Parts: sequence; C-alpha cells; structure tokens
Amino acid sequence: MIHIAIVHWNTGKWIDIQLTYLRKHIRSPYRVYAWLNDVPSAPLDAFYYTCSEPVVSHAVKLNILADIIYFSSNREDDILIFLDGDAFPIGDIEPLIEKKLRDYRLIAVQRLENSGDIQPHPCFCATTVGFWKSIRGDWKGGYKWRNNEGRWITDVGGNLLKQLRHSGVEFYPLLRSNKRNLHPLLFGIYEDVIYHHGAGFRDPLTRIDRAQFKGRFINNLASRIPSRYRDRLLRILFSGLIAERNLLVERVFKKIQEDPNFYHDLI
Repeated sequence: MIHIAIVHWNTGKWIDIQLTYLRKHIRSPYRVYAWLNDVPSAPLDAFYYTCSEPVVSHAVKLNILADIIYFSSNREDDILIFLDGDAFPIGDIEPLIEKKLRDYRLIAVQRLENSGDIQPHPCFCATTVGFWKSIRGDWKGGYKWRNNEGRWITDVGGNLLKQLRHSGVEFYPLLRSNKRNLHPLLFGIYEDVIYHHGAGFRDPLTRIDRAQFKGRFINNLASRIPSRYRDRLLRILFSGLIAERNLLVERVFKKIQEDPNFYHDLI
C-alpha cells in the first residue's frame, strides 16, 4: 500500500489536477491523506483522510499526517510519500521508488538550485512507514547548513537532514532536470518524473529573485541614488517584480489546466 501525505492551503485549485496525475502514474493501491486549511468546496470523498484544523506550520501538518498514516498502516514496509499541493508525478514513479529504496532508506527532491539547499524537500519525498517512524521523522526547520552565498540557513526539512546525518543514512536526491527553465527555482522537473510548481500557495518572489534583483540594483543603481531614497525605490521595484512573477505563475498554471502534456516544454 502507498500512503500519500498532502497539504493544500487557501485554495482547492490544485486538487483535481494533482489527483488526475496521481491516478495516471500510480498503479498500486494508494490512499491520500490531506490537510485542507481554508479550502472551500474540497472534494472530501476523494481523500482517505482529511483534516482542516487551523495549524499554521506546513512542517507540523506533514508530521501529524505521517503519524496518522503510521497508525493507519498495517505494514512497516508500506510506502510513505510526502507531496506538496502543487506538485505531482508526470511519469510512473513506482519503478523509481522501488529501485532507489533498495539502496537508500529515503529519496527526496533536493533543490540545489535554491542557493545550494541540501536538505530533503517535502515537495516530493518517499520512504517507508517504518523507517520514518524509526528516525522520528521531522519536517521542521532548525538544523542549519551553509549555502552557496556563505550564509548559515535553515528551512523546511532541516531537522530531517539532521536526523538522517545522525543516523548515518544517506538519502537519494532527486535533482532538477529541466532542459528549459522559465525560472531558476519555480516550475521544476525532478528526475524527469516529478513536477513542482513552487508558487501554488505562496508569494512567487523567491529567495533567488530577491538576491539577484537586489544585487543588480546595488551594482547598477544604488551608487547614483541618494541613500534616503534607496529603500523606498527598492520596495517599489520589488512590487513590480512580484506583479511580473504573478503573471508568469498564472500563465503556467493556465497551461497546466489546458494541456496535460504541458511539461514537454520543460524537459
């Protein structure tokens, strides 16, 4: 049995899309456990289990769903999949999971493109129910690493990275495989089998956007602008960049709605 933990927040527009791709690319019996915060008219009968308690933390929601799955499962070798609400398989994922879990205890997206994030990312992660319980898996941030900019950072999946390292367990990283990049982080294809929109439930202005844009601003304009005006102008320019990113995100989402093979433009 495959158990899938998913979080949707503030909109249900990804639910039908995600469920369609799951049905297409998973052959074995599976159950979907969903956390649905502020999702109007969600198709509750499409899920094995749902929760809508007002928990804020994405990581905590996934941790709770994993606990529920553990007590619902009859076998410790059942497959446990974590999936972001705006992520889904675009190819048959069972052969990949079966093959990689022979040599690794856990496989997950690793977003090296996000300034060198090395932790497992919950947009897609697969392991077994028993292994997750044995390491007391935790998606919360906390544990830090040094990124490509030389900064010590943490993010969702940080504590899981710590648990894996302390257990001497190496996870298999699913890396970005886009041949065409509409954005350096968003609209990612991983190992040619997982799509992650990346901005389905959040501000589309990413850490990369902010760093690159601020760097260009400082290098090209800041020296010519009086210091008392710089912060105000930077905020105005950021607002314009957010609007531009929103247009791109919506354009890609519309393409996903209209074309089930939308990802062919990216691989």
